[in-house]
Amino acid sequence: MRVTRWGAALGAVTMLALTFTQPGHARAAAAADTWTGTWAASPQSGGTSFNQQTIRQIVRTSIGGSAARIQLSNAFGDRPLVVSEVHVARRTSGSSIDPGTDRRVTFGGQPGVTIPVGALAASDAVAFTVPAGADVVVSLYLPQPTGPATYHQSGLQNNYVAAGNQSGSANLTGAQTNGSYYFLANLDVQNPAAEGAVVTLGASITDGIGSGFDVNRRWPNHLARNLAFAGRTIGVLNQGISGNKLLQDGAGQSALKRFDRDVLNQPGVRWVIFSDDPINDLGAGSGRPGADQLIAGLRQLIDRAHQRGVKFLCSTLTPFQGSGGWSAEGEQSRAAINNFVRSAGSGCDGVVDQDNATHDPARPTWFLPAYDTGDHLHPNEAGLQAIANAVNPNLFTGGGTPPPTTPIGAPTACGRLLPSQGLTTGQTLASCDGRFQLRLQGDGNLVLYQGTAALWSTGTAGRAVAQAALRSDGDLTLTGSTGETIWRTATAGQPDTVFYVQGDGNLVIYSAGRPIWSSGTVVG
Repeated sequence: MRVTRWGAALGAVTMLALTFTQPGHARAAAAADTWTGTWAASPQSGGTSFNQQTIRQIVRTSIGGSAARIQLSNAFGDRPLVVSEVHVARRTSGSSIDPGTDRRVTFGGQPGVTIPVGALAASDAVAFTVPAGADVVVSLYLPQPTGPATYHQSGLQNNYVAAGNQSGSANLTGAQTNGSYYFLANLDVQNPAAEGAVVTLGASITDGIGSGFDVNRRWPNHLARNLAFAGRTIGVLNQGISGNKLLQDGAGQSALKRFDRDVLNQPGVRWVIFSDDPINDLGAGSGRPGADQLIAGLRQLIDRAHQRGVKFLCSTLTPFQGSGGWSAEGEQSRAAINNFVRSAGSGCDGVVDQDNATHDPARPTWFLPAYDTGDHLHPNEAGLQAIANAVNPNLFTGGGTPPPTTPIGAPTACGRLLPSQGLTTGQTLASCDGRFQLRLQGDGNLVLYQGTAALWSTGTAGRAVAQAALRSDGDLTLTGSTGETIWRTATAGQPDTVFYVQGDGNLVIYSAGRPIWSSGTVVG
């Protein structure tokens, strides 16, 4: 068992026993143990109290592995947390598990663990095959009053609470649902093929507000799928907290305060994508910080990541005009921050241009209507997909497809490519209603899906395709890493071309409003 104590401010530690590790050494320890995170949730204070109850929680993995461990957090507890029995299993449906996959989890060889106030406990390795992109169930029995739980408020997942010790039961009796995660901070795996983990650090957009319950359509979920289709084995750890800020505590500790715990000490971390926290700072009212203060805070995070050998990928801030927190002053600061992120001297190791991926080209300070939930602050599920598609898998160095020789832009609208826009391996272009997805897979095939059913493909599996793009001459092409053409629609020379993934399931290229090519996949 490994238990780590987190300080209230910057993750300072106190040695509790010989088996404890300090946060500064967590990455080295994780590397020695070959653990990589496949799922995570940021701890917050103020959750429900439990007593003689079982909590059954469902997590969606990003990568798989041959063994698993869990980490339980008492970061914000007011007393030692007693957990007497823990199980992991594969989910069947609802709160039910496949009993053939059920495994008891131990801590230092014991069936339970007592976690001191402010501490984190990592379990022993469990001989449990963890599939990628699947639901794993973690069940905890809490035999005595816990006090206010350390929890993650916006889980967007139906989890379950039942009376008594039902942690090993295939089906729960008398279970009630809730939408948060309690005490559970991490699920980690052993996978020799893992390249590392990327942490997505942010606020409500990263947390998934705007997506549905139980559907796993947060943009980090889409990113995990994109990376898998690109042939990459990279854990994606969502450390978004709705309402979180860069500089000030409020909904969770500020990004500056929680950065060590939630990013640098994650198992196998090699990259961090810093997302939407500053939007909440900009909407803070009369006391809002200026762009210079926010950029200074961002520089601090960049420096701290680099000191630990973690690459820092910066995101531009999405538009928020029309929302209750918008102001002209805040808009000026957003523009200044985005200019900094895009600048050569920012110190960022790469840029995820969420702004370009989601704004309305006709009104750049507003969301594209097809991506707006209606509150003008949060993107809907199509917008969250667009954000994930703006993350080029080649930002994660150390393998994968080389960057294409001809730069292309990300799509700026749902279901549409304009000239010089396209997809890199692992990215998806969805129709505006979300029913159809055109995906450039890691095997080199460009495939149109309706759900899991393939409707059409280019038949280029096994080819070293780097990108699919609508060229400025009107040709939709698949090209390799050195610029060679692998497949094309042969529509070059046509003026004013636009490519669509239509809501009827058809792929169509229009020239000046006239169809000149289609996949012939209209779905009735």
